[in-house]
Amino acid sequence: MDDYKPYAVFAEVVHARSMSAAARRLGMTPSAVSQIVRAMEQRAGVALLHRSTRRIALTEAGERCYPHCLRLLEAGRAATASLEQARDAPVGELRIAAPLGFGAHVAPALAPVLAQWPQLRMSLIVDDALIDLVDARIDIALRVGELPDSTWIARKLGQMGTVLCAAPTYLAHHGSPDSPIELRRHHWLALMQEVREMTADAAVPDGGEPVPNFMLETVDGHGNREPIPLQARVTTSNQVALRQMCEQGIGIARLFYADVRHTLEQGHLVRVLPQLRLPSYPLAMLTARRDVEPAKVRVATTALKAYFSSLAMEHEPAFA
Repeated sequence: MDDYKPYAVFAEVVHARSMSAAARRLGMTPSAVSQIVRAMEQRAGVALLHRSTRRIALTEAGERCYPHCLRLLEAGRAATASLEQARDAPVGELRIAAPLGFGAHVAPALAPVLAQWPQLRMSLIVDDALIDLVDARIDIALRVGELPDSTWIARKLGQMGTVLCAAPTYLAHHGSPDSPIELRRHHWLALMQEVREMTADAAVPDGGEPVPNFMLETVDGHGNREPIPLQARVTTSNQVALRQMCEQGIGIARLFYADVRHTLEQGHLVRVLPQLRLPSYPLAMLTARRDVEPAKVRVATTALKAYFSSLAMEHEPAFA
């Protein structure tokens, strides 16, 4: 590719009407500016400027060349201004990837940011599958649980506590379990990725109980995890659908406390065995880089961090 710098220097010289003035604007010495213009003329084989001790004037070739060089100079300035705007002001499209159900958290976290910066737009891509963040042009990704190896920068936002829930109608029909061992006789709802693949013949052996295909992890007083083998009757790949089926009284489910706090307060769901401690899962925010983040990413990450910090402090599940 040709070196476009001489054309920009030439345009600045014509615009400033002197080598010295152009040199000051460009942060160069007058001799360096003069050498660049002379080299440009020698390469083109035509004179671009008439020089005198007091002023410069365009030749005919220079007059024809100058408008093109001016557009190049203006394009460079516009490019610089756009980069400075991206660095200093939250503008353009902010693309966020999050698991299904996280719209309830992203919206309140970033609503103040969108209100403050009217030139900022947001696209929220919700999917429990791990989408390709580069192909989807993602600026920020929210992830729950252990993270796969990646070149993206991960920042911890907090822990997502989980609780066992059931609808009042389910408990009225099936009774409330009084101990962890009683959980095995209940209907369970689970995410497909948590359920072990089984053949139809192995699911219900002759004369026996259904073979467990789902492990409910609990946490003892020393922080050790203890699994309880259960049989998931209904499975789904969608966290939102899991909560909705639980609200409809189909069975018991393990849900994120932050997602069901208001539902519990309204009485649409009831905590099952509230004294039973369940593990929490790390919530992280992924960004491509930390050192050269545009303003839109900086303000969004700050808002998300503040929101989830307050969520962890105010919405931590209590144990009986």
